This record gives sequence, structure tokens and C-alpha cells, in this order.
Amino acid sequence: MLLIPAIDLKDGRCVRLRQGDMDDATVFAEDPVAVARSWLDRGARRLHLVDLNGAVSGRPRNEGVIREILDEIAGRIPVQLGGGIRDLDTIERYLDGGLSYVIIGTAAVKNPGFLHDACGAFPGQIIVGLDAKDGRVATDGWSKLTKHDVVDLARKFEDYGVEGVIYTDIGRDGMLTGVNIEATVRLAQALKVPVIASGGIAGIEDIDRLCEVEDEGVEGAILGRALYEGKLDFVAAQQRADELNG
Repeated sequence: MLLIPAIDLKDGRCVRLRQGDMDDATVFAEDPVAVARSWLDRGARRLHLVDLNGAVSGRPRNEGVIREILDEIAGRIPVQLGGGIRDLDTIERYLDGGLSYVIIGTAAVKNPGFLHDACGAFPGQIIVGLDAKDGRVATDGWSKLTKHDVVDLARKFEDYGVEGVIYTDIGRDGMLTGVNIEATVRLAQALKVPVIASGGIAGIEDIDRLCEVEDEGVEGAILGRALYEGKLDFVAAQQRADELNG
């Protein structure tokens, strides 16, 4: 089980939102590069970045600090990024800068042709991010709920050649209410590509529950508020996951 610390970027700072609300942000650090370095020092095997301003505006907004993080981390551990990525030129620019994986979310739902083209142009480096509530996919920084069923859409995108799926339960994200195991497993069982769980992970019990379903196709988990509020120790959590599943 791969545990992936998240760095959510808003106005150049490291923050966490509650249920994706840009007006309900807690600032955890003024220097995201130092935060990235600290996760590397603690043994993180991958890093998850989100350009929150970009997710809302539809174009990169924190590219400067993202480049600084890549200069510090890229080549040492893989880094994945989502938020505001809407064209192939942006993808190429980030990958050339050292990014390992690009996460496409809203653009995949609104413009499936773009996702298809991205998978063709950058094989093995495109992850689709599906954010959902009650089985329905949300877009535009979670501000809009669509009629798309998350499993049906994920199957379609799997056929395009995505490397994996990040599934976020937006009703739980940032709320520390526990991961939605049932919905995550349901999605993983429907796919051949791996699923990464996100949203609501609150403590070591969630890590135990996720490890129990790793064989169903749940490859990893993105950790956010629980880490920054000290409710979950990253080193202990990854060690626990390694002990349970190797």
C-alpha cells in the first residue's frame, strides 16, 4: 500500500480545504518546498500536488512553486500533479520539468477527447482524477455535480489507456470522517487499472482497512489533513502498511 502525502497549493501556500471549499482553507505552511522536502526525508515514495487555484480557474496558477518543488524532489521520488491542466502543452511542460504523472480531472469529464489524446501522447503518465459524491462525478473544483456515474465513466477512461484512477469522496475530503471503503472497492473491482483512495482518511484504522482491500485493486492512498493536524504519523503509517502487505 503506497501512502502518498498531499501538498495542496493555494496562493503559493500549503493549505487544506474542507470538502473542496476554497473559502474554508487552513494554511499549514508558507513554504511548500520545505514541506515537500520534509516528506521526502520521512521516506515518502511518491508526492501528490494539487494546484487548487488552477482547478478553479482552469489554468495553472501555482506553476512557480510547483517548479521549485520539482527542482527539489524530481528524480528522487515520483511526483504527481492535478489542477488546471487543460491542454497538451501544459502536460508536456510539466513532464519536461520532472513531473512523473499528470492528473486530469474536470477536463477529462468535460472533454473526453482531450484525455484520450493525452493518454496517446504521454503513455504511462496520465492518471484520471474522479471526484464523486453519492456515486456522481463532480467537476470544477467540486463546485458542480454532474449526472455521470463514477464507475461507468472510469471504465470508459480505462479504455483510453489511463495509468490509474484517483477516487475522491468529496463528501468526506478534509473532514477526517474515515475513508469510504465501500465506494472505493466498488470502483476498484470494476477496473483493471489501480485505484488510489482519497478523502476522509483520519487515522491508522483507515490504513488497516485499506490494506485489507489492496488485493481488490486499491493500490494506494492520498493523505492530507490527518498528517498536517498530527492525527496520523506518516512514518508509522507507512511502516504499518508495509508490515500488513509487504
